[in-house]
Amino acid sequence: MERNETLMQYFEWYLPADCGHWRRTAAAAGALAAQGITAVWLPPAYKGAGGVREVGYAVYDTYDLGEFDQKGTVPTKYGTRQEYLNAIAALHSAGIKVYPDIVLNHRIGADGTEQVTAEESDGKDRNREITGDETITAYTRFDFPGRGGKYSDFRWNWHHFDGVDWDETKRKNAIYQFTGKEWDSEVDGENGNYDYLMGADLDMGNQEVLEELDRWGAWYLETTGADGFRLDAVKHIRFTFFKDWLGKLRQRSGKPLFAVGEYWKNDVGTLLRYLDACGDCMSLFDVPLHFNFYNASHGGGGYDMRNILKGTLLEARPERAVTFVDNHDTQPGQALASWVDGWFKSIAYALILLRGEGLPCVFYGDYYGIPHDKINPVGGDLMTMLRVRSERAYGVRRDYFDDPNVIGWTMEGTEEHPASGLAVVLSDGAGGKKRMSVGARNAGATFAPVTGGGQAVVIGPDGTAEFSVEGGSARVYIRI
Repeated sequence: MERNETLMQYFEWYLPADCGHWRRTAAAAGALAAQGITAVWLPPAYKGAGGVREVGYAVYDTYDLGEFDQKGTVPTKYGTRQEYLNAIAALHSAGIKVYPDIVLNHRIGADGTEQVTAEESDGKDRNREITGDETITAYTRFDFPGRGGKYSDFRWNWHHFDGVDWDETKRKNAIYQFTGKEWDSEVDGENGNYDYLMGADLDMGNQEVLEELDRWGAWYLETTGADGFRLDAVKHIRFTFFKDWLGKLRQRSGKPLFAVGEYWKNDVGTLLRYLDACGDCMSLFDVPLHFNFYNASHGGGGYDMRNILKGTLLEARPERAVTFVDNHDTQPGQALASWVDGWFKSIAYALILLRGEGLPCVFYGDYYGIPHDKINPVGGDLMTMLRVRSERAYGVRRDYFDDPNVIGWTMEGTEEHPASGLAVVLSDGAGGKKRMSVGARNAGATFAPVTGGGQAVVIGPDGTAEFSVEGGSARVYIRI
């Protein structure tokens, strides 16, 4: 009897820099499994340029999982290597899969500089050169003296990168493309060419780089026993790279290695083109759906709820959609801040958790709250919906997206899941009622609301009943 899969992003940007997150993760494993979580996305585990304060995206040494005295610390922000491995083991023991966050686009925090000939690129059109060749002082030497060659003796130098954003000689911030190098052509077209993102940008056309990334990937899998990956910033990396990289790792490990990529673009056509270009080798986060939630939550009750799933990956290619409400980048204060307003959270979570398609991802900041910004957890509705997804969200689904204000759907349940079956009614403005069918198999049954208050209803002989919802809320009914 298969169980509905549910992913959880197990971190937010402002976790305390107390080196304790891996221990907390291990301690929470059993409770997460009991709540219906089947997989977790963990933050980048390797040493970053910011040392103990580094969230994980300013990558320094991917072989240092909190083991070596580098960047002023042995542990990472989240803990030591052994604590990381212990956390993964605890999650596995609870039946939860583990998807670490992998950042392969760049390196930051070099151990030394090199004199490199480069040309300055126009930041708004990376294909246009502003200057001719000039010699810059670039932070491109990564020798990892604190690690001393353990696990790998590979050293990075300027030949392994195609550009940087800092000239130490002039103390100037600009985008510099190394002479003789080309930005990868198969990347997102924003700014003319969006290969370059930050730091020392990896040259994915360099054979030494590709071989090292293959070696590291195999080492990381063997070391951690991870079940897949969350892949950062895929729109900045040659679109065919992950098809090859994941393909080799899947073949070598004998595991399917689930992967989800972050392609931050509010355009489903762009996401579909990427999936085709990468050989459909991964899923993608459904960014357009997030922005539908964001817009609806800030629409003052005027959003047309009939369109809440329109233009999304969930609509176009649900088998490749990882749906989410918010994440560490969208939370307040971050570069991609687009926080879904609190009143709409239950509505949004109902839409990703209780429809039986896509892989929903629950955000740590919604589950536990974000003390840094005085944001409370979503609370009981989210906890209830997680249990309802695990136990009830099965069978034929019927949609009633026929009103701009009040929408709903039902799932009639299956014999394999005896307690299954549900009805959901949502409203972004004034409440209302909707007659919906839960199927003849539920005729005469009683369905009671478990979120949003209200009274139980008895299903008529024809399998239908009238389900109601209060204004600006989500009401979920289950068979009792």
